[in-house]
Amino acid sequence: MKIRLLIDGRYLPATLADSAATRDFLAQLPLTLELEDYASTEKIAQLPRTLSTAGAPAGVTPAAGDITFYAPWGNLAIFHKPFGYSKGLIKLGRIDGDFQLLRRAGKMQVRIEVVDTARP
Repeated sequence: MKIRLLIDGRYLPATLADSAATRDFLAQLPLTLELEDYASTEKIAQLPRTLSTAGAPAGVTPAAGDITFYAPWGNLAIFHKPFGYSKGLIKLGRIDGDFQLLRRAGKMQVRIEVVDTARP
C-alpha cells in the first residue's frame, strides 16, 4: 500500500507492509499529526488510537527511513537515523527515497494520506 507524508508542501512517498498493525494504521488515514524530535534519531507523534500487535514480532531494529509503531507508548515513530533493536517496536513501512526533511530539528506538522492509485 502506498501512502505519502506531506511536510512543508513536500510529499514523501512511502510503502507500507501488510500486517494487522498496518491495516489499523490505514483505517486512521488521513491524519494530521505534529511530529516532535525524540533521541535525535526519530520523529514521534501520538496516534488517535492504538494499533493491533497481532502477529507482530517482539521488536525490530529500525533503519533510517522506517515508519514504525511503538506499542508500549502507542505512538508513531519515523526514523531518520538507524537505531538498535527495540522491543515493542513494529515496522509499518518505509519512506521511498529521500527523508532528509525529517532531520530538521524541532516540531513539524505532517499530513499522512493514502495515495489514490486509481488517479492518473
